[in-house]
Amino acid sequence: MPAITGEEYRNRIKKRQVALWHNGKKVVNILEHPAFKGIINSQATLYDLQHKKDIMTYPSPVTGDLVGTSYLQPTTMEDLIKRRKMIQQWAKMSGGMLGRSPDYMNTVLMTFAASAQLLNGKENCFPQHLIHFYEKAREEDFSFTHTFISPQVNRSQLYFEDTDEPIAAKVVAENEEGIVIKGARLLATQGGITDEIIVFSPGGISDKAYAFAFSIPSETKGLKFISRDSFVGGESTYNYPLSSRFEESDSMVVFDDVVVPWERVFFYNNIEVSNTFKNASGFAPFTLHQIVSRQVIKTEFMLGLAKAIVNTINISEYPHVQEMMAEMITALETMEALLIKAETNAKRDEFKLMRPELTPLQVATSTFQKVYARLAEIVQLLGSSGLVSIPTEADFESEIRDDLDQYLQSATLEAKDRVQLFRLAWDATMSSFGSRQTQYERFFLGSPNRLASELYKQYDFTKHTDYIKDLLTYD
Repeated sequence: MPAITGEEYRNRIKKRQVALWHNGKKVVNILEHPAFKGIINSQATLYDLQHKKDIMTYPSPVTGDLVGTSYLQPTTMEDLIKRRKMIQQWAKMSGGMLGRSPDYMNTVLMTFAASAQLLNGKENCFPQHLIHFYEKAREEDFSFTHTFISPQVNRSQLYFEDTDEPIAAKVVAENEEGIVIKGARLLATQGGITDEIIVFSPGGISDKAYAFAFSIPSETKGLKFISRDSFVGGESTYNYPLSSRFEESDSMVVFDDVVVPWERVFFYNNIEVSNTFKNASGFAPFTLHQIVSRQVIKTEFMLGLAKAIVNTINISEYPHVQEMMAEMITALETMEALLIKAETNAKRDEFKLMRPELTPLQVATSTFQKVYARLAEIVQLLGSSGLVSIPTEADFESEIRDDLDQYLQSATLEAKDRVQLFRLAWDATMSSFGSRQTQYERFFLGSPNRLASELYKQYDFTKHTDYIKDLLTYD
């Protein structure tokens, strides 16, 4: 099967009958449910885009059919750039608001499969299972949610779970069919609206029961998704231009003695592999390449939104406005420069992949964790009280329309168009959806302190310290 269409994606999600719970009720008709309808339709649009631009697909190495570029294992600079262009083409559809668009986990799976040789000869590791599953996902164009995080019962460094009933998902048994998982995992973004869920232990494991990696269909027996409250304000794209279409939702995933078939187990009960595979694989450089490519588009969106507000109410002559706009320009140009540097310095790695330079991508993601909140703040400051005076679409269709037209017009737009722009700014930065976007980017890859620590520990200071030595001994 080649790259799927939006309708094929919708039909697959409908047929899966996932155990998805929302607001205390089991979701029956997911395609029409107000919390999931918008994002499913947006995902469908992404799949349709695969058939409209050459950069979105490439010939399958197995069948020759066109498959999604997000599965492409790049071996040349051209491949790497093609991946970035595809990622950004998808990101432009949502202004970068879809943090878990299909290319994210497709990229993760691609890197794991390319690095499968790291599992060779290791106890309870199955590299061929990983490679075969990647190929299956590529050929059938699977969509994925994932979960890497255990419940936050006690975040003390010395905490060890000691309960009769598991809290964090763990291996509780194994049999002829496979391993048995019981417990829970957190933050499965888009949980319940994808074909599969990838569950991976990313490191820091001291008990082999928590050391595993696998993928299973979302409708697997005993698997349950519990969605948080929806941030969809309503179906009107005028009133809620972003949340009505791009609210991804996040779910807790409950494993009630879920049997993971052996052919879907990539590794288990191996603490060493669980703690080293992610960092030793191509995960970091390629996943960060996908993330930064999207974040550049999101920065472009915020900059364009801010400038549209400036133009609409004619405030470009004020120095403080120019200063804030310059701050946004600096953020965008910095992110773009770091992305280009990572690509320019790409080299073939031990897995024969054209690997982007990691450090610029680490700097970019660490920068974006801090800068995105500031971008949102600038939009709020520029919009000021205009982000509060935002009537609804219904108001403009009522008998008070004349009053709105008179008193809410701007220097360049009629009232309804001006309000539409300001509702977009509100939804991006002040609604529950907008607030979630800020928090999401702030902790996208984990604690900012931990990421800063990783950057410090991995950075090669040698040439800089050698320079200081040479300077001190210069005669």
